[in-house]
Amino acid sequence: MSRTLVIGDIHGGLRALHQVLERAAMQPHDTLIFLGDYVDGWSQSPEVLDFLIELQHHQHCIFIRGNHDELLLNWLAQRHENIDETQWYKHGGEATVLAYEKVSEKQKQAHIAFLKSLQDYYLDDQNRLFVHAGFTNMNGIDYEYYPRLLYWDRTLWETALALPEELSKESVFYPRRLNLYAEIYIGHTPVTKIGQTVPVHKAGVWNVDTGAAFTGPLTILDVDSKEFWQSEPLPQLYPNEKGRN
Repeated sequence: MSRTLVIGDIHGGLRALHQVLERAAMQPHDTLIFLGDYVDGWSQSPEVLDFLIELQHHQHCIFIRGNHDELLLNWLAQRHENIDETQWYKHGGEATVLAYEKVSEKQKQAHIAFLKSLQDYYLDDQNRLFVHAGFTNMNGIDYEYYPRLLYWDRTLWETALALPEELSKESVFYPRRLNLYAEIYIGHTPVTKIGQTVPVHKAGVWNVDTGAAFTGPLTILDVDSKEFWQSEPLPQLYPNEKGRN
C-alpha cells in the first residue's frame, strides 16, 4: 500500500535523511514530499542536493522551495545583491559556502537547475496543502500578493499557535485562512522554539520542522496515519560541527 510521507527541514544533514528514510522503511511506491530548506546548517548541503537529484529518478518526489534554498540559488547564480551575506552566514550559509569549495562547476550547474525547479507549494487531491512557511492572504495561496512569503512567512504558524482550543471553526473570529484547506503541512519555524522535538499540530496546521538545523532530529511523517519516524538529534550525527547553534 502506497504512503504519502512528508519530510521536514534537512539543513545539510544528509546522515539524518538517510536515517529517517531507513527507519520509515521507504518503499518504491511511496510519495515523498519535502518541505524545503535542504541546505544551510550542517556540512553536507551539496551532498543533500546530489542525493535528492538522484532520488527523484526512482522515487515519486515533490520538492517544495524553502527560504534557504532561495538564498543558495542566489549565491550560486552570483546574484549577491539579493543576499544579506552577514545574516546568511550567521544562519547556516557559512557551512554551505565552505562545503561548495569542493564542488565542481558541473555539480553547481546541476544544483542550480534543481533549485530552480522547486515548487512554491503543493496541493493534493484531498485539499491538503504542503508549503514551506505559510501564506498571508485570507483567500489562500492562489491570491498571495507576494509569492516569496510562501517560503518566508511565519504569521500562519503564529496564528495557529495563538488560537484558543475552544474557538469553534464556525466562529466569525476563526481565521479564514485556517479554514481553507483540510490540513496544512509546514516547516520553516522549528518546534524547538516551543520546547518540542516532535511534529506539532495546531488548528489544522502540522509543523514538521523538529529543529534538525539546531539540536533536534529530522522527522518524516505519514500524512494519513500520522505515524512518524525521527533521526538521532543532529549534533550527535555531526559531533564536530555547530550547525546553526
